[in-house]
Amino acid sequence: MIFAQEEYTLRGTISDETNGETMFATTVYLKGTTIGTTTNEYGFYSITAPEGKYILVVSYLGYKEIQKEVFLNKDTKLNIEIKDDPSTLDEVVITAAENSGRLNIRKPQMGVVILKAETIKLAPAVLGEVDLIKTIQLLPGVSNNGEGSAGFNVRGGAVDQNLVLLDEAIIYNTSHFFGLFSVFNNDAIKDVKLYKGDIPAKFGGRTASVLDVRQKDGNNKRLELNGGIGLISSRLAVEAPLFKKKGSFLLAGRTTYAQLFMGLADDLGNSKISFYDLNLKTNYEINENNKIYLSSYFGRDVFNISSLLDSNYGNITGNLRWNHIFNDKLFSNLSLIYSKYDYQIVLDFVKLDWISDIENFNLKYDFGYYASDKLKIDFGLSGISYGLNPGEITPSTPTSPINPLKLDQKRAFEAGAYASVEHTITDKLTARYGLRYSTFNRLGGQAITNYANNQPVVYNQGLGIYQSGEAIGETEYSRGQTIKQFGNLEPRLGLSYKLSDHSSIKGSYTRTAQYLQLLSNTASVTPLDVWTTSGTYVKPQLSNQYALGYYKKFNDNTYSFEAETYYKTTDNRIDYIDGADLIGNNTIETEILNGEARAYGLELMFRKNKGRFTGWFSYTLAKTEQRSFGGIAGGPGINNGNWYNAPFDRTHDISITGMYKFTDNWTFSANAVYQTGRPVTYPTGQFEYDGSSVVIYNNRNANRLPAYHRIDVSATYKPNRKPDKQWKGEWVFSIYNMYNRRNAASITFGQNYNTGANEATRTSIFGIIPSITYNFKF
Repeated sequence: MIFAQEEYTLRGTISDETNGETMFATTVYLKGTTIGTTTNEYGFYSITAPEGKYILVVSYLGYKEIQKEVFLNKDTKLNIEIKDDPSTLDEVVITAAENSGRLNIRKPQMGVVILKAETIKLAPAVLGEVDLIKTIQLLPGVSNNGEGSAGFNVRGGAVDQNLVLLDEAIIYNTSHFFGLFSVFNNDAIKDVKLYKGDIPAKFGGRTASVLDVRQKDGNNKRLELNGGIGLISSRLAVEAPLFKKKGSFLLAGRTTYAQLFMGLADDLGNSKISFYDLNLKTNYEINENNKIYLSSYFGRDVFNISSLLDSNYGNITGNLRWNHIFNDKLFSNLSLIYSKYDYQIVLDFVKLDWISDIENFNLKYDFGYYASDKLKIDFGLSGISYGLNPGEITPSTPTSPINPLKLDQKRAFEAGAYASVEHTITDKLTARYGLRYSTFNRLGGQAITNYANNQPVVYNQGLGIYQSGEAIGETEYSRGQTIKQFGNLEPRLGLSYKLSDHSSIKGSYTRTAQYLQLLSNTASVTPLDVWTTSGTYVKPQLSNQYALGYYKKFNDNTYSFEAETYYKTTDNRIDYIDGADLIGNNTIETEILNGEARAYGLELMFRKNKGRFTGWFSYTLAKTEQRSFGGIAGGPGINNGNWYNAPFDRTHDISITGMYKFTDNWTFSANAVYQTGRPVTYPTGQFEYDGSSVVIYNNRNANRLPAYHRIDVSATYKPNRKPDKQWKGEWVFSIYNMYNRRNAASITFGQNYNTGANEATRTSIFGIIPSITYNFKF
């Protein structure tokens, strides 16, 4: 008779020996077996194996590998600290799927990139600041809308289709300085995960990508100071242990003093352009199974031009989290999250004051169950309460010609429940399959306009244009009453087949639903753009993405190659009729048409991960199109109902990034970027009618701006220091746009004031920008 061998569970946390920071995506496995896992966002791992003696291996690129003998004859808790490996300390740490350890090839997750803060730091800086958003734009499948533009586009998705999270809190606007900087202070960041397509079931609400940014917990070993002093901005971060090292805190601040330089110009002497932000995080270990975290972010931009325009905007977030370990196999995280984005603009020349905001409260409960060495289950639920204030316009003085206008505040509630399984089916085949169910309730507290024949937009056959429909009354909904309800199933599937120990192929299918949309008819997102909810006239976006990839590691992971191809469709993607007016509009449904979008492409990435020279080459060949229908409004739709280029379509996108450690004192880095020009609509002619000149335009987005390209370089100098000296300093010299390329942000057409001839005017944001920054650590 054969008896089943008893199995036991080994669990614990992996952390950094120097500062106590927990390590995400660290590979943990039993040597000589296929039993292993990777740590979750809080450094937790759990593996189950038959009784016996094993060698436990803990591996993370840039750290010394740990091998520890363990004997499993009972359920065991084992916390492990790992230390930096000086021989790889300056190597790039950018990985596809999970950390580039033993399980990278096997993971069914695809289209995801993990970045450490140290990697971002090595990229060339603009105005002395390394930037998370600009770094991810160097990756395949990620682009922007040109110089000085905020946000980023992923695989043909719009800016609002990215779910951006800072310690689980939603960030609605990622920009400072209207896109020149991002809201992410690198001194406060621990790690970053970008999911480009195969989005895990625990995430919902967006159709293009998820950018999951985690702040440092704070050094629980000793006091630590980090900071930098630059030409435009400075920053300082403080970390220290608390409660006899049972907790720690992080406090990081950053500000700019660009207004000091504006005073040198006579016409800008009274102007001010600045931003500041503050990151705070603290934690406390109640006992070995319970830990609480409190984190927050506050950031604001102030923009004042010669007392004519006064604007400020910013984000506020807060998150209270409770980690609880029920047993050796079940881990949980309960989060109560608050997020708000608001902006205010004052136009003194017309005596107008406008303020708008969006805020949400989010309660979510996530669980991770490590069932066996072949089965891991994630499940959870969440609920988000939204309040959207599209705008309130008030006269700033009694003599203002502006009439007061308060747009209807929108309320909504979004809920979701999910379950996801990572399943090792055979030694070669691994699957990750899951299902998310989301619901969305558009709530009352306002009146909804009714239209003749239920048509908010109608097609004027004589003029060949779309116009607002005929309003025939309103339906009043009380607060809390449901105006419109939606529900969607969102299946997710990922498969990985290991061809060898160094190569694999992967495939995935992802369906996502998005219930919020950003209303903007400008080429790039701006602080004044308005968010709106799905409801009576705006349907939720529904996206289906299919992806296939090939991955190979060479020479003990010194080199790696990745190729992914994807095809994505999006239903209910809205676009704006010609001449749409979105500012101060209480009936936005009269300015939009429903439609669909599609995107497909090929992404290639070759990386060198080890040695004095590291970096990557990425290339994206892609197409992004959309079309809008006349629908119940009749008519041919935008562009006669034919497919047209989306505003963020880029046929070719090439990025080359390299870092070279020349000596122990000097490190050099550079990147080169080339993108096909952004689609735009140019006039093709004009005619005179009743004494006025009428412009004839080409088809929607049928033209393109000139190609965008630039090269950035930087050099970092670290002076020699005594081994016992705690102060570490470095000088960073950088040049953004080294050959002073004047990339076109826009091209406008008009008549020359003197000659009356038609002319095109090309607008560029900036050219070459040199900078010097001194960074320090104590």
